Amino acid sequence: MIYRWHTWLNMPKKPLEWHEQDLADEVLEYQTAKGLIMRWSELSDIVYCQTRGVWGGYDIKFPLSKFHYAVGCIYMYPKMTGRYVFFRRAGKKCNASRPLHEVRNPKKLHKLHHIAEKYDMDKDEFRKVCEKQLKYWILLP
Repeated sequence: MIYRWHTWLNMPKKPLEWHEQDLADEVLEYQTAKGLIMRWSELSDIVYCQTRGVWGGYDIKFPLSKFHYAVGCIYMYPKMTGRYVFFRRAGKKCNASRPLHEVRNPKKLHKLHHIAEKYDMDKDEFRKVCEKQLKYWILLP
């Protein structure tokens, strides 16, 4: 099921080194996260990074226990699927050059600007559309 989900998201495949660094960064964020919800969110990011790397064809071991993996999966699916749908809709509203395949945090301005550049959209328009959508997507993890 997880591999079909990654195929549906269709994120770009990256080199092994990129996945290893991304996973290391997420583990560090998990270790420094405060509070149950933030730790759970970071745990879901670790699961996402590891499973994306495996989907990309690499033998990347999950750095925590099977229990952590299962708990991270529970939050990963709605979090990343919600972000994916969020960006697909925003891209359509901004007439993106192609369908958006993104799962970044839409609350971080620098990430929105990077996405706008990547898909040939006006940065300010894309930011405004995302900010407007965020008002209605209050449960977006």
